Amino acid sequence: MKWNINWDALGITTSVACAIHCALLPLFFTALPLFGINIIHNHWFEVCMIILAFAIGARSFYHSYKKHHHSVWPSLMFVIGLMLLIAKQLWHSAEIVLLIPAVILVVSAHILNFRLCRVHNHAHSTDCNH
Repeated sequence: MKWNINWDALGITTSVACAIHCALLPLFFTALPLFGINIIHNHWFEVCMIILAFAIGARSFYHSYKKHHHSVWPSLMFVIGLMLLIAKQLWHSAEIVLLIPAVILVVSAHILNFRLCRVHNHAHSTDCNH
């Protein structure tokens, strides 16, 4: 039995996990720095989350584009979302202003990609013209 990973579902899950980390953890874990634990604004954790989102998204969107729907819209939305996440890392003063549209774009890109794959639920041959 072959086991397939739904890369869009994994991308949506990691994007939502990132949003929860960025939005809700400050509400619940404000006391952690008293114990020397800082996961709220940990630069390396956030960079690793962006790299993970990129890796999952790149795999998902490349496969879907090449084998299913041939639409650049999900990839374009994803790239813009990732650029906003990177900008959030560079300009901390605009963190929330950049984070909200970034998460919306990344999650929406995965949802659109998933829906487009379901419409074109078959693999094209390598000489596909559409």
